[in-house]
Amino acid sequence: MSEKGNAFFTIGILSLILFIFITADFFNVDRVYSETEMRLLSEKPDYDWESMLSGEYAGEYEDYITDQFPGRDKLVKIKMRTDILSGRKEIDGVYIGEDGYLIEKHSPEAYTTELENEKLALLDGLVEEWNAKIMLVPTADNILSDKMPAYAQYYDEEAFLERVKERVGEHNYIDVYSVLSEHSDEEIYYRTDHHWTTLGAYYGYQAWTQGTSSFKFPYDIENMTTVSNDFQGTMYSKLPVVSTVDEIKIFPATAFREVSVMYDLEETTDTLYEDSYLQGKNQYGYFLDDNHAFTKIETDYHNGRTLFVIKDSYADSFIPLLQPHYETIYAVDLRYYNGLLFKLMDECEPRGGMDVLVLYNCAEFLESFEYY
Repeated sequence: MSEKGNAFFTIGILSLILFIFITADFFNVDRVYSETEMRLLSEKPDYDWESMLSGEYAGEYEDYITDQFPGRDKLVKIKMRTDILSGRKEIDGVYIGEDGYLIEKHSPEAYTTELENEKLALLDGLVEEWNAKIMLVPTADNILSDKMPAYAQYYDEEAFLERVKERVGEHNYIDVYSVLSEHSDEEIYYRTDHHWTTLGAYYGYQAWTQGTSSFKFPYDIENMTTVSNDFQGTMYSKLPVVSTVDEIKIFPATAFREVSVMYDLEETTDTLYEDSYLQGKNQYGYFLDDNHAFTKIETDYHNGRTLFVIKDSYADSFIPLLQPHYETIYAVDLRYYNGLLFKLMDECEPRGGMDVLVLYNCAEFLESFEYY
């Protein structure tokens, strides 16, 4: 074929490919949400001359085309499989660890001394005004470092927690790091999700009983009940090309007691566990009905004691274990609550009249902990 013929052939092939994708895009209905990536997708931006001239429209339209590209989910998975086959051990912020573990990456440079100081200062008022107990849970990369790829870097949460302990005092600090380290060979973190398992939460409960001098309810590890055996969580959503699945388990004793649970001062239910989530992708939402700004739990242990928990989602699988200790448990997630924290606490119980617990994983605490 002549040089001119080759040029026409190439142009024809490219034109055909372009025509196919334009046609597919024309008939393609924009999606709002990607089940593969568990995130909202970009919508087509509104056109106006100001955004066009500033370049904002072009950037937003590029994001839109990227998100709404026909067959995007399949292409994403193909690229991920190619990366894995090429030997990559970190993809999209997820380390591919041993024994099927997908471990969230926390880069040391993301958590500066200035950031640590800023967040630690916020604990001062809670400790001084409310005698709050501080329970920050290490993430899987610190406790399961033996599962991490060789030379993988991670933020040193053990050193940070020493600073927390020094800041708030030993009396107000609950040492979860030590107890989780002792049980690092057990199923204390999910393989496909960034949360600790119910077993991990149980060992956290043991640390809490020691740190608060509370009695330890006789939960039986051997008697845990499996409520799901096909859980694939947040890490799987970032890397949805592995075959690993997790089990979700609970202690039966936490499900049989009578409770009244109110979410966001509106919805009321009689259970700490919502079975409907087990049929969908967000199965961790089974614990305490996923994310809510404010939760009030009334138990059938009428001992007059009240607990106020300032939390992230790590607390959702932990709070059910506290039923035997309190008549009333309040929980606020500051990522969703926009009111004045101390005012809310005073409305729940006068100062000195209730226990206060701050429960976050270390990374989430540094990234999002703030209040007004």
